[in-house]
Amino acid sequence: MALQRTFAIIKPDAVGKGQQGEILSRIHKAGFKIVAIKTMRLTKEEAGGFYAVHKERPFFGELTDFMSSGKIVALVLEAEGAIVKWRDAMGATDPKKAAPGTIRQDLGTSIGNNCTHGSDAPETAAFEIGYFFAGLELI
Repeated sequence: MALQRTFAIIKPDAVGKGQQGEILSRIHKAGFKIVAIKTMRLTKEEAGGFYAVHKERPFFGELTDFMSSGKIVALVLEAEGAIVKWRDAMGATDPKKAAPGTIRQDLGTSIGNNCTHGSDAPETAAFEIGYFFAGLELI
């Protein structure tokens, strides 16, 4: 399997509860290299640009409100098969349906408050990484 990069977010619900350390620990234990990391707070407009693919969906306003409600931790992760590996570590979007031992099953509380985000495909990862990080931050 090829070395790959993916994008991850520790969402406002997890940062607000002080869970970023636990999530970062799980990232390290899973064998990811953290290529880039930053803590920030998105504006509603920035969250809207990031989630533009969902603009026509009924949950878009709620999603952008939530993602701009507090600090996030944005990360670029690298590993063999990083996209699938990170999605497996996160678990299903709904914490109630996530596999035991996954981040969302252990730390998430609802579909909306599920602690983490991860790219779902190489094209998505490329867009998401570029949205948050400049080229010089990715060396």
